[in-house]
Amino acid sequence: MSTSTHEVYGAPCWVSLMARDLAAAEHFYGEVLGWSFRRTGLGEAFRVAFRDGVPVAGIGAFAEKLSVPVAWTPYFAVDDADVTAARIVERSGTLAVGPLTFGTGRAALAADREGAVFGIWQGNAIPDWHVGRENAPAWLELRTRHALDAAIFYGEVLDWACDTEGCCDASYEDGHVVLRHSGHPVARIRGGAPEDAPDPQIRPRWHVNFRVPDLEAAVATALGLGGSEVRTGREDEAGRRHATLRDPDGGLFTIATTAEADPYEPTRPLI
Repeated sequence: MSTSTHEVYGAPCWVSLMARDLAAAEHFYGEVLGWSFRRTGLGEAFRVAFRDGVPVAGIGAFAEKLSVPVAWTPYFAVDDADVTAARIVERSGTLAVGPLTFGTGRAALAADREGAVFGIWQGNAIPDWHVGRENAPAWLELRTRHALDAAIFYGEVLDWACDTEGCCDASYEDGHVVLRHSGHPVARIRGGAPEDAPDPQIRPRWHVNFRVPDLEAAVATALGLGGSEVRTGREDEAGRRHATLRDPDGGLFTIATTAEADPYEPTRPLI
């Protein structure tokens, strides 16, 4: 069964790695995160990663073909990729690639006004995939200079808080913004990241986070396979311990232990 992006309007609908070598990326992430991989209808250059039978992410060997860096990117569901792309440009964002046709859908890569890269997708979405809540294997956080300004940009581009059934709502809490879909938290926007910071962990960007049962074991495996450690040992308000890593091709991602509690309690609406 497939789910249309009409049903997850404006919400994160997928995360994907733009890799150079598909086999090498499969081996690295399979060993570090315990993923298995399956082929998809998008061709030989794309795989879907699963953990315990649950879809987690995609890996596509498209970095060289599209002339983009190796990077993890969140994708947001849209009703019309061309209309959304026009909104991005109108609001001083950057359209890097597309919209292009992939399989039965259309996708584009873009950057917001502060340079954080994200994608949009129009078409069928994977029905069992979700982020940020319960036992979801992944969650998203945007670190940017001004959380409120970023929320307004994405709200206008992705039609958050619109009249369409199933669209997203955003609320403001202690200086950051929480995005919810159908009442469930799916992403967070946090302010304070300087644009010119030398540390890529601090510069404006979307952080793609994956849960692991054993943080130290995952870090050790990554280092043994040619990855590098950017930062480790942090703990968030939900009790998760984090480590930020680079894969051998430079793709930046974060792993964390499972949260003890849901940090996203409903607060006052923002938009």
